[in-house]
Amino acid sequence: MKYDCLIIDDEKLLADSTAEYFNLFDVKTAVVYNTSECRKFFRENTAELLLLDINLGNSSGFELCKELRKKTEIPILFISARTSDDDKILALNIGGDDYVQKPYSLSVLLAKVKVVLKRYGQSMNTKYSDGRLTVDFNARQVLVDDNPVKLTALEFKLLSYLIKNKNRVVSKQELFEKIWENKFTGDGTLNVHIRKIREAIEREASNPEYIITVWGDGYKFSGGMQ
Repeated sequence: MKYDCLIIDDEKLLADSTAEYFNLFDVKTAVVYNTSECRKFFRENTAELLLLDINLGNSSGFELCKELRKKTEIPILFISARTSDDDKILALNIGGDDYVQKPYSLSVLLAKVKVVLKRYGQSMNTKYSDGRLTVDFNARQVLVDDNPVKLTALEFKLLSYLIKNKNRVVSKQELFEKIWENKFTGDGTLNVHIRKIREAIEREASNPEYIITVWGDGYKFSGGMQ
């Protein structure tokens, strides 16, 4: 399932009330309370933005941020009662996009989240880039290590769809409907196109980092290994 926001905070009452408030204003929000729940969430769902507490019981939001940054570039806003400048600097240095002090105003936080979601959404609508692979959706251009890569129109459409559903398992049936627009096709045709895309963008087509096969379900664009 796709969410606008995921809150990762072991203060359950605050996290739940924040999520409830966001949902009232059409920011689809989910809540988890620790690191293991966060990992489980991303195996089954996606989120466009994270609100991440530094203190997560026996684990650290800093460490979770480092882990997530190996897989995703979505905005991460730290939320914490800590007031140390060192914490704020560390949060930004390890990949956080902002630092919100607790206690916070729900309305002010909601406004900030909406701004970030809009900015990130506009960016994702035009280009994907992770430092190695760049896909410009408007220019219909693919670069690997700044070198142009040739894809057919259908291959580009397939790659773009997977990227725009990053970290979500996309079923074969969904790809048949969205890419081939319900025209008759089959697993063989899809597999051939996936293989050609992998040969173009992966370091090793036989050991893909970007387009992952989820056996029995479909494919997932993981964002590669940074």
